Amino acid sequence: MHPRLVEPRLTEVLSDTPAVLVIGPRRAGKTTLVRRIGDSGRLYVTLDDQTTLDAARSDPVGFIRGLDRVTIDEVQRAPDLLLAITTSIREDERPGRFPLTGSANVLTLPRVADSLAGRMETISMLPLARTEVLNSPSTFLARLFDGHLPGDPPVIVGDDLMHLVLRGGYPEALSRPNERRSQDWLRSYLTSVLTKDLVDIADIEKITELPRFVRLLAQHSGQLVNYSELGSSIDVTYKTSQRYIKLLETVFLVSTLQPWYTNAIKRIVKTPKVHFLDAGVLAVSRGATFDRMKTHRAEFGPLLESFVFGEIVKLLTGSAIQATPYHFRDQQMREVDIVLERNDGTIVGIEVKASATVTAGDFAGLRALAEACKKKFAFGVVLYDSDTRVFFGDKLAAAPLSCLWG
Repeated sequence: MHPRLVEPRLTEVLSDTPAVLVIGPRRAGKTTLVRRIGDSGRLYVTLDDQTTLDAARSDPVGFIRGLDRVTIDEVQRAPDLLLAITTSIREDERPGRFPLTGSANVLTLPRVADSLAGRMETISMLPLARTEVLNSPSTFLARLFDGHLPGDPPVIVGDDLMHLVLRGGYPEALSRPNERRSQDWLRSYLTSVLTKDLVDIADIEKITELPRFVRLLAQHSGQLVNYSELGSSIDVTYKTSQRYIKLLETVFLVSTLQPWYTNAIKRIVKTPKVHFLDAGVLAVSRGATFDRMKTHRAEFGPLLESFVFGEIVKLLTGSAIQATPYHFRDQQMREVDIVLERNDGTIVGIEVKASATVTAGDFAGLRALAEACKKKFAFGVVLYDSDTRVFFGDKLAAAPLSCLWG
């Protein structure tokens, strides 16, 4: 098993906290990690087992009563179980009692969110980051916030980079022998999430239209989201379209990237973007293959941007750096794909280019961001498909995409 970025934090939480909930998409490796770190003699139950699920749903308090140290998998299938766990913790606060996993973000469910506040620590875990696959720590974020150019890992460019992006990060997709088998698995996985996991957590109107909605959303990945336009394509309202996207966020298929803005710039676009969290899932949703990307190179850009966004989010989950991702665009169409704002207000900008060349014009958004942030601006980087590093001014540089895992 690959070492995971969240592993040190999970070990620490289990040593001083009664319950920890590891949330993330199904098949990302959550169960494997929790069971490997937990006590060897600990009881393990999964709510994917129908008999166990029925018992947990019918009598959650009775189900938890008498359980001392237990790992519970897929807890989102019986959300009321979390209320019973909270009650049990009040009576016995020993650390490490309840390692839990969830393939949906149960903290977004109103009936359980309030009761869990302050009583359970939550850790997000996405599919494999490239740095996890290579088992090599990344200094990318730390160096940028320190105002330095990222590290110098082995460079991946051209066709190799395209293959890497199209596979995504799910362990089972990566283990398949070729692209066709990898995409077969990803299509099956996506169908399972849309027809099973979402049904578990919400009553969805027009469930048969949801795969079509996801395919349409994939064509807009990385773009400013227009809920009305997306909804009208499957004959649902603005609010229903918005609700669909929130549900897709709940099962970790997509993430909404809010705009970064400041009073220093009066005219800034304040519309969010939507990114798929796994480039492999995005690829199958768009019908993207290596041969197609080679022929239509321009279509690789959105995949690469979502790939980089996913890698950044993964690095943040395993980092001591407390930062929030945003995007930036002003009325002059100057934009930055990813803006990271650290909790002390320090700003880093990251632009993504699928080409092998970078010009001064590619830094227009980063320069506007730097001007708005003044002393809070730490560094701006354009990540591109090359092996060359080039400075374009103070705290501005172009660097290979592979710096993400170096």
